[in-house]
Amino acid sequence: MSELLLALVSSFRVQFQSRTATQLEILALRQQINVLQRKTPKPRLTASDRRFLLLLSRFWPKWKSTLAIVKPNTVIQWHRQGFRWYWTWKVRHGRTGRPAVSKDSRELIRTMSRENALWGAPRIHSEWLKLGIQISQASVARYMVRKSGPPSQNWKTFLSNHVEQLASIDFFTVPTVTFRVLYVFIVLRHDRRRIVHFNVASHPNAAWTAQQIVEAFPFDSIPKYLLRDRDGIYGLEFRDQVHAMNINEFLGAPRSPWQRAYVERVIGSIRRECLDHVIVLNEESLRRTLRDYFSYYHGSRLHLSLGKDSPNSRAVECEGEVIAIPEVGGLHHRYRRRAA
Repeated sequence: MSELLLALVSSFRVQFQSRTATQLEILALRQQINVLQRKTPKPRLTASDRRFLLLLSRFWPKWKSTLAIVKPNTVIQWHRQGFRWYWTWKVRHGRTGRPAVSKDSRELIRTMSRENALWGAPRIHSEWLKLGIQISQASVARYMVRKSGPPSQNWKTFLSNHVEQLASIDFFTVPTVTFRVLYVFIVLRHDRRRIVHFNVASHPNAAWTAQQIVEAFPFDSIPKYLLRDRDGIYGLEFRDQVHAMNINEFLGAPRSPWQRAYVERVIGSIRRECLDHVIVLNEESLRRTLRDYFSYYHGSRLHLSLGKDSPNSRAVECEGEVIAIPEVGGLHHRYRRRAA
């Protein structure tokens, strides 16, 4: 009796599987007929067609036997492509393995790398840790600026390291009310754009100029390098005095004022901001005018090259009424706050 029951169950299962397979085969053939009946020059499978065939391949082992318009390998490739799309979507919309580095952080890494040519990834990473920013050293190394050769400072850094040892000198002329020509000699220190010495003469010579250098630089403030032009007034006495003070002279090329840009720019500022607006009577009048202007220049005038500060740094005032203090005879004003 049990053997008969098992035979009936086996026969029923075979008949059911055969009927299911037949129905799936009919469904697959109808789907392909629908594709071929579309009114297009060349029938193309849509996304829904591909999904149907993929589902069919998962639930019916003999799905390959009914395919007529596509190859079985094509369906397998669709499945693999869908697998890749799935994991791409999951990575982009899920939690990634490493946090992304923001654009501002990448720019800061590159800036620190450019400004510190001798630093590597460990040094920059250490600075980030001191700033309270958590980032891996590998990320820092990835976004650093790549250098083709050995580390080297740029010219701006090199000049900044020597700017305290540089000074420039030059003459410029000023006409008086009686059409006499006076010569103004100025000495400029490059570090804070300070005019450390000036004097006025109607007939300067090499000996007079040499004496001005001695007065401009006391023993403990002698610069290492002195920039000047090739004017004949810097004669033998001047060169001997400079050599005795252990100062190295650097002469600019003929007709190249841009090689002494700092002192030339100061002379331009003196003319535009002061001398172009006054009439000079004599040497004493010119000295007094320049003394007033240089007092304003050092204590009040703000320079773009000094971070919008004056050579003698000004403190920031935040409280009190704003008042104006006239300087250089009212040509310029200094603004500050009145104490309450």
